[in-house]
Amino acid sequence: MRSNGKSLLKGASLLALGVLTLVPASSANAQTWEQRRRQEQRQERREERQERREERRQERRGSGWGNYGGWGGSQQLRQTALNAGYNNGVEEGRRDRQRNERFNFTDESDYRKATEDYSSRLGNRALYQRFFRAGFENGYRDGWNGY
Repeated sequence: MRSNGKSLLKGASLLALGVLTLVPASSANAQTWEQRRRQEQRQERREERQERREERRQERRGSGWGNYGGWGGSQQLRQTALNAGYNNGVEEGRRDRQRNERFNFTDESDYRKATEDYSSRLGNRALYQRFFRAGFENGYRDGWNGY
């Protein structure tokens, strides 16, 4: 019986030792999980800051203006041409829709000329025409669709 008692005592002590080693291990896992979560949050914040920096950089370079960023030209040239083209396009799109004509903005004389509201003080005429036609196309589509 003594040997039985000793083995029982050994078993209990081993069990207690196992419990003691599990408790710190589980708290260590919790710390590791918490550290990983914090690290992921820090990484997300870093990435968000990087994206904001990149957006500001693009705005300073002028490439944040929709699809027109790489075309160049002054703000005034770009805005005047886009507005004039859009307004003319809306009118022509609505007119073509009312007449039951097909959707085709390229056959419009205003689109082909693309010089309305152009002034030489704005800058390059060909660039103005490019912006005008882009605005006209968007306006024509909106006018045709009834906006």
